[in-house]
Amino acid sequence: MTSTQILLLVIIVLVVVVVAAVAWQASRRRALQRTFGPEYDRAVAEGPSRSAAEHELRDRERRHAELELRPLAPGERERYAQQWRAVQEQFVEDPAGAVVAGDELVTRLVAARGYPTENYDDQLAYLSVEHARPLGHYRDAHDIFLRGQRGEASTEDLRQALVHYRELFADLVGTDVVPRPTAAGRTDGVGTTGPASAAGTAGVADSSDGVSNGFAVNSSNGSTAPSPDAAARRSATDSDLEENSHA
Repeated sequence: MTSTQILLLVIIVLVVVVVAAVAWQASRRRALQRTFGPEYDRAVAEGPSRSAAEHELRDRERRHAELELRPLAPGERERYAQQWRAVQEQFVEDPAGAVVAGDELVTRLVAARGYPTENYDDQLAYLSVEHARPLGHYRDAHDIFLRGQRGEASTEDLRQALVHYRELFADLVGTDVVPRPTAAGRTDGVGTTGPASAAGTAGVADSSDGVSNGFAVNSSNGSTAPSPDAAARRSATDSDLEENSHA
């Protein structure tokens, strides 16, 4: 074999190695993007570099694998669904208190599934591995919760917080237990569709899905009150939850 042939062989081997390395790196990147979804883009945007962000995401996967996670028993799922319904009902009379109760309920649920809850940032990192899709909602809900603690959140902000909390809650406990919007707009999990009060109120609509929540805001002072048929519609929502929790 001549020196030219040897050089050509070396070049070919190097090209194959480089192509294989690039393909391997691309495959690992796609795996991270599938696992973390929007959290991948967030980590890349906030990190010093793409490679640093991907290293941090792989570290999340490693730490997540060390957890002893567990599914909820059917009885637990039903109990959490009932507690969520109580939070929804509390909102009608006490929006701020309902958001505090919702935050506490979601935290208890996260802990019940086996995730650490001592540190908020660590909690987000652990959840991002298997629950990346609703994590943006959880962040938004927590931000509103903190603003509410400072007295800086409006009634509509507080209602949106519950809508956001519901996304992670449903992902953890099971979407068949926490009803989602239907084509008829029957329920969005924080109340049900119904007309606005005729006495100077306007129905609060969920801007994310166009479904109203069965709550009304007084146009003069922004306070929350049940719409005229709230009791009947709350009963319908309860029935839906009961049916789904036993499914």
